[in-house]
Amino acid sequence: MSQTPDGPRRWRLVRASRDAVPASVRRFMARARRRRLRAAAPWGIGGVIVVLAGALVWLALQTSVLGVDLIRVTGVQVLSSDEVRAAAEVPKGTPLARVDTKSVARRIARLAPVESVDIGRSWPNTLTIKVVERTPVAVVPQDKKFAVVDRFGVVFLTVDDRPGDLPEMKLAQPGPDNPETKAGLQVLSDLTPQLKSELVRVVVDAPARIRLELRKGRTIVWGDATQGEVKARVATALLTRSGTQIDVSAPEVVTIS
Repeated sequence: MSQTPDGPRRWRLVRASRDAVPASVRRFMARARRRRLRAAAPWGIGGVIVVLAGALVWLALQTSVLGVDLIRVTGVQVLSSDEVRAAAEVPKGTPLARVDTKSVARRIARLAPVESVDIGRSWPNTLTIKVVERTPVAVVPQDKKFAVVDRFGVVFLTVDDRPGDLPEMKLAQPGPDNPETKAGLQVLSDLTPQLKSELVRVVVDAPARIRLELRKGRTIVWGDATQGEVKARVATALLTRSGTQIDVSAPEVVTIS
């Protein structure tokens, strides 16, 4: 505050008239403001995106908002959906993004009837489990029951009564690594429709001692599992011949007795 002959001078701030600033200066200042806004806009948008992305990650990984609410199982007949869900071991509410699908698949694959399994996510809250069950190709009698085996020789089911649509293999111990099982399955795959319709069972005493027991008490001595298609064609052609035993173990020299 300064002094005057009449006393202290009081200063006042006043807004300059708009016309006090030249139009060219005003235009320059307006352009400068627009440039600053344009320059800052990407940073602002980027910041919003980062915040939103962080929020989504937090929701997906740390909360049950995007958690497992439903486990949808398809492709099961031998197994029940509840058995598959129990084997999956995925608690309700587990963040869907955090589900280890490979571990879930490994756990479900331990179920004997499962040949393959595919695990997926259906957002926002569903875990999908697509199961391919093993296809039965034969039964093996065991202790008054029947073990059902697939094309690999895996025993995946035991039943009390023999399924009428499955051929029987008689052998000591079925299994995917068992030589007798592999040989018997190979023979079954080589048979013609005519032989299959007459077949009662395939008896595998050893990999090189295989025979077919047919209806009406007839027998086909098969030998080992090699040359299966040739043996099947020869045996089929001889079905109309009389005799109870056809030996095609050496298909070039066939005997009937």
